[in-house]
Amino acid sequence: MSPAETTPLLDRVRVPEDLRRLSEEDLPQLAAELRKETIDAVSVTGGHLGAGLGVVELTVALHWVFDTPRDRLIWDVGHQAYPHKIITGRRDRIRTLRQGGGLSGFTRRAESEYDPFGAAHSSTSISAGLGMAVARDLSGKRHNVVCVIGDGAMSAGMAYEAMNNAGAMDSRLIVILNDNDMSIAPPTGALSSYLARISSSGSYFYVRDIAKQLAKRLPKSWERRAARVEEYARLLWQGGAWFEELGFYYVGPIDGHSFDHLLPVLKNVRDADQGPVLVHVVTKKGKGYAPAEKSADKYHGVNRFNVITGDQVKPKPNAPSYTKVFAESLIQEAAKDDRIVAVTAAMPSGTGLDLFGKSFPERTFDVGIAEQHAVTFAAGLATQGYKPFAAIYSTFLQRAYDQVVHDVAIQRLPVRFALDRAGLVGADGPTHAGSFDIAYLGCLPGFVLMAAADEAELKHMVATAAAIDDRPCAFRYPRGDGVGVEMPVSGVPLGIGKGRILREGTSVAILSLGTRLQEAMKAADQLAAMGLTATVADARFAKPLDADLVRRLAREHEVLVTVEEGSVGGFGSFVLHDLAGCGLLDRGLKVRTMVLPDVFIDHDKPERMYGLAGLGAAGIVDTVLGALGKPAATADIRA
Repeated sequence: MSPAETTPLLDRVRVPEDLRRLSEEDLPQLAAELRKETIDAVSVTGGHLGAGLGVVELTVALHWVFDTPRDRLIWDVGHQAYPHKIITGRRDRIRTLRQGGGLSGFTRRAESEYDPFGAAHSSTSISAGLGMAVARDLSGKRHNVVCVIGDGAMSAGMAYEAMNNAGAMDSRLIVILNDNDMSIAPPTGALSSYLARISSSGSYFYVRDIAKQLAKRLPKSWERRAARVEEYARLLWQGGAWFEELGFYYVGPIDGHSFDHLLPVLKNVRDADQGPVLVHVVTKKGKGYAPAEKSADKYHGVNRFNVITGDQVKPKPNAPSYTKVFAESLIQEAAKDDRIVAVTAAMPSGTGLDLFGKSFPERTFDVGIAEQHAVTFAAGLATQGYKPFAAIYSTFLQRAYDQVVHDVAIQRLPVRFALDRAGLVGADGPTHAGSFDIAYLGCLPGFVLMAAADEAELKHMVATAAAIDDRPCAFRYPRGDGVGVEMPVSGVPLGIGKGRILREGTSVAILSLGTRLQEAMKAADQLAAMGLTATVADARFAKPLDADLVRRLAREHEVLVTVEEGSVGGFGSFVLHDLAGCGLLDRGLKVRTMVLPDVFIDHDKPERMYGLAGLGAAGIVDTVLGALGKPAATADIRA
């Protein structure tokens, strides 16, 4: 046996061009090796596993049938794309996934020519793909554009807006619906595969077009009758009338783990000179790895794990996570008030509402990946006297900003927004960072905006939100564990717009909003060692601003530094606006606002990201010293 015959096939595939040199008979073995490599890589790095395992055969088939990167292949959402990364020139770096300086956990244009569109938030592929298809047509080119949408992404309205537009434009576009939840229709064995193959063939498209053109030439009454017959036939034939009504040719469902099913259909739709086509592919999330297949969430996101046992490496926390504190606090409040209800947009475990749902299943609503709907749904609940808590990641609430403004803020409806993942989030990188909510919510009239400095404060803010009945509010908190403070037995509503002072000093005031408070306290200790005593205050509220506290700090100190885990235009800007309005900026006060830098910070450990952003204790000390005209702190102080 020659060395080439014993070499693993995956070792011979660096890029898809190598893959396309393999025979069809080689593809199952390559898929098995690719699945093993994906499992092994994620066991080292952690990340999204189940979705990628479900599309291994589909990934191989797509790159074998289509001429990537000339043909554009868009993955939606990007966490399906780990196998894709391995066979598109990134295998040598796949064990750097989500690590500082390593590969992104999502598709990223700057990372590879095989990633034509960055996708970390879901349901964008069809819109982007249609734009690429139209650009291709305008340029007189002929390449294919293929969108792979799945893992729940079809529950978002944006996908249907794009399909409606694509169907009307009749541009040549291929959409692969990766149905990994049996959510639309299960495959029906050999007959289903046969029907899918026939319905994707050129002759089928041709006959369908002839029928449509003929119907248009008949008298109106006959045309309507022919259309009804054609629609009824399609319902019996394939069950894809919903997509057909949007203007797509529907093909499927087919078995997404069978090359015998995938390859003929993909070749047919590749070669068909038609408008938009949707291929419905049924896959199993976590396919080929028993622990993932048995898991309730099919190992959607995992820590590092033991490949043999599937046991995940989970460091023992020193304190409960902020997410858990929120969930338990909300359960406590809901036990006292049956008007409290909870809304999530397809993130029950990520937001902790799975715990709330176990206690109050009839008061828990998961609306799918539909943040716009979630917000207006919550607004509707609020009009009827209920107390909705919409638990949505800060970065995902950006997708529903018009609804926050139009449906909640303008109507002054008491919807409570629990903003998880505020600030920098680590391995998920800039697409998931909650960088902008202080700015985009703080500018809205009537909003109450809080930021928890620690887990005890979060408990009080949940109670505060429950007590606010006359306007909307939001409270933000980070990903990860708390700081280990003593927890109160129950939350107590805070005075609206009132901060607190934790340490009194004379020369410097540090006013923190959110969990940078711990770093502010460390900075005060370092400054004290230099002979500079610092007052440290926790603003608690970005809006309404505690103007009395801000002005007192301004009057009694030479330097005032604000610190927040958000972008420019947020809390620091609100403080400057207030001080300018009351004339305190004209009296020689040195004010410095510390915010996230005006760049998108790549994925890394959160503490490293905050260090890079200058928002650690060392950065605060240097900011104070700079305001006083003193040199920066020494290296040992920084450490």
